[in-house]
Amino acid sequence: MARVRTAFPGRAHALAPEGSLSPRDGPTSADSSSNGGSAAGGGEARERILDAAEDLFAADGFDATPTSRIARRAAVAKGLLFYYFPRKTDLLCTLFRERLPAQPLSSVAGIAVKGDLAGSLVRLADRVGLTGRHSQVLSEILFREASTHPDVRNHLGALHTALMDVTEEVLDAASPRALDRGRRRAAAGTFVAVLMHEANFHRFDGPVPDLSATAEIVSGGLLA
Repeated sequence: MARVRTAFPGRAHALAPEGSLSPRDGPTSADSSSNGGSAAGGGEARERILDAAEDLFAADGFDATPTSRIARRAAVAKGLLFYYFPRKTDLLCTLFRERLPAQPLSSVAGIAVKGDLAGSLVRLADRVGLTGRHSQVLSEILFREASTHPDVRNHLGALHTALMDVTEEVLDAASPRALDRGRRRAAAGTFVAVLMHEANFHRFDGPVPDLSATAEIVSGGLLA
């Protein structure tokens, strides 16, 4: 049974009530000049489509959500949706590429502090922000759909690889001494596993992982 979701915090545009536009309705006034997005508000319409897809994919799953329902929820003509996203999988891939990128950081500046491994790991988690803004909802979609959709599985793998690399970089930069590569890799793997579980914990109704405690344990074990 579909569960009811509220709008995700931080949304810039409100979604229309799901039944406010029938499949036979034409585009809204913002989109009426063409399906090519040249109408005023075309960029806003694209964001509404992505917002609607994000909420509906999270609530009901990718396969169970028709594009006609996404268009109604976003209050746009179905033709405009297909202009921006010719295939439904394009919607899914765009959500991850733009809102939960596989390369979450380009630099560890301001994160790694020499001699403070645990604090550096916590700052890394805060900067990556897997549980903030759109990321929590998208993480739910990511983990749910990874087993059945290759594009999603590939994105999850790329995200994990990037998190491992940046975590090792932070550990090296923050460590007061040179680290053994094998132990550093194992420490990074432990922290990333907990970090990704934190982004997904609400699916299992379990307690929120304690990242600060995990960072202390990982750091202490690595330097022991």
